[in-house]
This record gives sequence, C-alpha cells and structure tokens, in this order.
Amino acid sequence: MVIKKKEAKVKEPKSKEVLIGVVSNYFEHVGVAAIKLKNSLKKGDKIKVVGGNVEFEQVVDSMQIQHKVVSEAKKGDEIGIKLNEKVRKDYKIFKK
Repeated sequence: MVIKKKEAKVKEPKSKEVLIGVVSNYFEHVGVAAIKLKNSLKKGDKIKVVGGNVEFEQVVDSMQIQHKVVSEAKKGDEIGIKLNEKVRKDYKIFKK
C-alpha cells in the first residue's frame, strides 16, 4: 500500500524584495550608513534593512554621494543614508 503525502504549498511573498546594497560603514554619531549599491535607489523608495538581530523598514528621505544631496543613485555608487536604527557593516539593504 502506497500512501501519498500532500505537498505543502509555499506562499509567494506579496512583494519581491531586491538586494540593492550592503552597509560598508556606519557613523553612529550621526546615524548614517554608507552603502555600496548593487542596484539603483531613488528618494521615496521603501527599503528593508536586515542583519544580526536587526530587521526594519523605512522610506529613503534623502541620500548623499560625496556629501552632495542626490535624488537617485545607480549601481556601483556609494551613498550615505540616515537610518532609523543602528546598523553594522555587512548588513543587507533590500528594496521593497
């Protein structure tokens, strides 16, 4: 007698998260993370920060490249973003 088991259905996430960068440095005294981008990012995009015991989401209010405010950045740029929580080097940044 052969008993077939039902396969559990895996739910797809509602929104696909795309890895856009990794924290390369964090400046605690100003709450700013330096992020090396692997994908583009714009002001107003919603991001998710994941690493260690930290996981939070926020909207990109502003970002800088070489201390100049920009509204968008492309793959390969290193940007600075003020974050709502403390992060560490190598934390991953996803775009929601």
